[in-house]
Amino acid sequence: MSPPIETNVLLGKGEKVTQIPYGKAAPANKKDFTWATKLEPHAERAKKILKAHPEIKKLFGPEPRTALITLALVATQIWISSWIGQCGWVSYFLIMYIFGATMNHSLQLANHELSHNLAFDGRFWNYIFGIIANFPTAVPSSVPFRGYHMEHHQKQGMDGVDSDIPTDWELRTFRGPFLKVVWLFGQVFAYAIRPMFVKPLPISKWQIFNLVAQMAFNYWAYTKFGWSAIIYYLMCDLFGLGLHPTAGHFIAEHYEYVSGYETYSYIGPINYVNFNVGYHIAHHDFPRIPWSRIWKVREFAPEWYNYPVHDSYLKVLYNYVFDDNLGAFARIKRKNPKKSK
Repeated sequence: MSPPIETNVLLGKGEKVTQIPYGKAAPANKKDFTWATKLEPHAERAKKILKAHPEIKKLFGPEPRTALITLALVATQIWISSWIGQCGWVSYFLIMYIFGATMNHSLQLANHELSHNLAFDGRFWNYIFGIIANFPTAVPSSVPFRGYHMEHHQKQGMDGVDSDIPTDWELRTFRGPFLKVVWLFGQVFAYAIRPMFVKPLPISKWQIFNLVAQMAFNYWAYTKFGWSAIIYYLMCDLFGLGLHPTAGHFIAEHYEYVSGYETYSYIGPINYVNFNVGYHIAHHDFPRIPWSRIWKVREFAPEWYNYPVHDSYLKVLYNYVFDDNLGAFARIKRKNPKKSK
């Protein structure tokens, strides 16, 4: 086991470490994760930041444009699926990869916003629009994602709870450039299947509704446009959540590039199609602030955000594959007190 981290550097403020050391990530024990002795840092950070900058509370609240953007993306994907089956394979792949995969990734991140109830006040319409956002993905993932994602925020890195952390099997299996590429390509399967092994959540009425609504949409799309539409949706998922620039945020957010730092931000153009998920430290500090205002946190409290920043998701993906100090092991975990009993 890696030596435990006694303190978490994210609890400080004003420390100027702004360059991600691409190609030479923090030296790692490649046989195990990095284990921390402290709880996740963001709740404590948020209290300190709000004490110094109470004006940040003005940024809290819903962003109705998320719902409008979701409807526009869903409608566009349905329209493309109505004719893409008639395209040649080169045109099909380019349209699917450049537009379709990007839009399906955006819809997953719209779901991320909706999981925090950031489009409407209350839960009901956030649930409904999350289910609508699933339609062109062909997979009923919105409601299950909610539960797993809330645990990722509340118990970041906790063993047996946070399903964002790779499993021991992934740590042992996906080593070296080739297998890392295989893992990146199949990330969608890791995020879909891993929670069932880490901590399966009970089935809820909303999950059943999510499943029924998705199957109804899939049947409608099949009868209206044929199998080509369903295949298109699934291809957009596979590529949009795998080997795609927008998917670089999966690796950029929590892999340990600098020793002791477990959350990182990205500032760059892909935030425009990724609902500003790149402002990830601020998002974990203040998950009640929507994508349209989360970037303002750095302006309100700059002394708290002098931390490593990614500037390219392509660099992130390239270095994940070729840097020996990056892999499934390069994550910070915490002991689960319930598992140790």
